[in-house]
Amino acid sequence: MSQEILGKFESGQSISQTAERTGFRSVRRLRQRSLLRRERLHRVLNILGFLPHHYGRTIDFEKRVGQFKNNLEPKIAYFQNDSGKFEFLFKDSFEEMVADFRKSQPQLFFKNKKGKEAKIPYDWTLYYLRKKAISKMISKEELAWLLLHFNQKRGYYQLRGEEEAVEENKSVKYCALRVEKVEPAEKGKNDDIWYNVYLENGWIYRRSSKTFLDWAGLVKEFIVTEDLNPDGTIKTDKEGKEKRSFKAVNSEKDWIAIKKSTEEKILDSGKTVGTFIYETLLQKPDQKIRGKLIRTIERKFYKDELRLILEAQKNFHPELQDKKLYQQCIDELYPFNDAHRTSLADRNFVNLFLDDIIFYQRPLKSKKSLISDCPFEYRVFKTESGEWKKSPIKAIAKSNPLYQEFRILQWLKNLRIFKKDPKEDV
Repeated sequence: MSQEILGKFESGQSISQTAERTGFRSVRRLRQRSLLRRERLHRVLNILGFLPHHYGRTIDFEKRVGQFKNNLEPKIAYFQNDSGKFEFLFKDSFEEMVADFRKSQPQLFFKNKKGKEAKIPYDWTLYYLRKKAISKMISKEELAWLLLHFNQKRGYYQLRGEEEAVEENKSVKYCALRVEKVEPAEKGKNDDIWYNVYLENGWIYRRSSKTFLDWAGLVKEFIVTEDLNPDGTIKTDKEGKEKRSFKAVNSEKDWIAIKKSTEEKILDSGKTVGTFIYETLLQKPDQKIRGKLIRTIERKFYKDELRLILEAQKNFHPELQDKKLYQQCIDELYPFNDAHRTSLADRNFVNLFLDDIIFYQRPLKSKKSLISDCPFEYRVFKTESGEWKKSPIKAIAKSNPLYQEFRILQWLKNLRIFKKDPKEDV
């Protein structure tokens, strides 16, 4: 070991020598699987004829099937014109989106002193299309853009089914609140001053600081913990004030509360994720999306939205209901896997995109081979040559509750109590 690792062990930090290498390997695996999903999606979209010309010609469909050709990886929404400049491909949809903004935010289109209007990003067209595609027809190329986008944004999915610890007598939630005003309250220790921070919903957050908190008008993020009574109401102190504690968002565990808060907002709106984002932008064009409006959320939100989009678009595009094209796609993806081709034969493109390509999740590998053989019990069988052989039975897993109960009973069975002095009573 290096002196640095030895020093960490001496200070009590049990860091494996291979931990960093294992982390890099995990990143490589995630990237490789993401590229594999994209390659499979390219192959299916090419058979359907949904890929834009400038994008499809940069993909190799002969040798390295589904992969980009060397030193080529264009953006699907931008193409290079004859003069060598890049143009946005979906300008018709962009103009439709701009018309929505002219109605809801007309002040954006007033010319400033320099005679220029506010610019709306082309990339916001993606959120407009996610809303439009649920009920109206979009082009094949636009649908391909959405599918490749969902291939990147898949949401959080806990495969192992680990449950979060929930305390019945406490409520933990994420809040982003605007500060109305800040007032000094009293002096604290070490020249600190306690301040009362008045939030927009009437809450008061107490915070000590050596310098004045110039927070008025700013939006601050907190993890708010409330003590609850058995009936669900908030507990109060002797003065009748509700018991509520605040913590700034800076811990790795805080993302759980932020995730739940984001999911609750989407559920309360009754909209899909894409519609929720687009309509928020219509009301607040300066809203930051990534990391602010939408944080980590469950995969089911994205999956449900894409299912609605595909179910609607298959009524407008006959290719998505063509059985011959569907069979051709299956043969392209699984030329040697007869069993899987048979299992997919009775399904459709909606299931193929959702469950077999974009949101496919590799099942966990069985580790039964690591369980040792039982030393006491075995089965006897006769081979074709007439020879008798013993086949040991696998022992019970140590994580099994029955084995844990056995260990406790065995410990009690082996427990012995000895007297140090025969005259003393036990």
